[in-house]
Amino acid sequence: MEMHQVRYFLAVAQQLNFTRAAEECNVTQPSLTRAIKQLEAELGGDLFRRERPAAQLTELGQRMHPLLKQCYEAAAGARSLASSFKSGEIGALRIALTHSIDLALLIPHLSQIKRQFNRLEFCFLRGTGREVGELLKKGEAELGIAAEIDEAWDRLDAWPLFTESFELVVSKAHRLAERAEIEFDDLRTEQLLSRTYCEHSKRIAASLREHGIDVGHSHEISSERDLIELVEADIGVAMLPHTSSVPANLKRAGVVGLDARRTVNLYGVAGRQRTAVASAVMRMLRGADWRETAG
Repeated sequence: MEMHQVRYFLAVAQQLNFTRAAEECNVTQPSLTRAIKQLEAELGGDLFRRERPAAQLTELGQRMHPLLKQCYEAAAGARSLASSFKSGEIGALRIALTHSIDLALLIPHLSQIKRQFNRLEFCFLRGTGREVGELLKKGEAELGIAAEIDEAWDRLDAWPLFTESFELVVSKAHRLAERAEIEFDDLRTEQLLSRTYCEHSKRIAASLREHGIDVGHSHEISSERDLIELVEADIGVAMLPHTSSVPANLKRAGVVGLDARRTVNLYGVAGRQRTAVASAVMRMLRGADWRETAG
């Protein structure tokens, strides 16, 4: 079944006249008649009773009319959508982020890229470093942002965006809230909250352990939102990256001697064709000045 056959059928069904339908479709009447006969042969029966002065839909034609109309409109919609993507009138971006990456990092850049496209659709995917790598590998995401991806695939490209430190975050009611810098001795009696979803959680724990901090009895937290609520309630303290968004009622402080920094990378797949949106976002993120953001 060809779409032009369906278009000719719909034109005759509307005009109930083969001559006027041919004029509407800008084809000769023999061409239109031949195409409809081919369609009837494929469907196994007549679609029209060829009567004068008007053609009439057969029972088969009446039953097929809504189905063929829906089919034609869906095909026309698909062509229109594809044309819009090609011309840049509409765009879509599927981007994967690890759980430890704050989406607020991207908002200024996404707001800027949104102005370049009349219609822009975002799909944000979350996962561990390994899961982000798999999403890129399978083509379910075009770009990835992570501090580290546990994936040794040779087609995985990585571009460093910025490097940042980790800071202690406490409740404003905490005894350390007014301190700009914290010593390891200040942490020995504190209840730590461990960000198990962070790619660097084990390294941070190792650094704290080297300085005599008991991390074996930390509260294990699996989401940033839960961690923030626990810190706000003064149930514990946490080590967060500098770029993590925290409410105004929480306080940050540097930990003297803490060996914990991370580099946030943009990931893509080498040799894979990217959409116009993904290419634009990639150029924007790689060309951005992240110094102020990363502190």
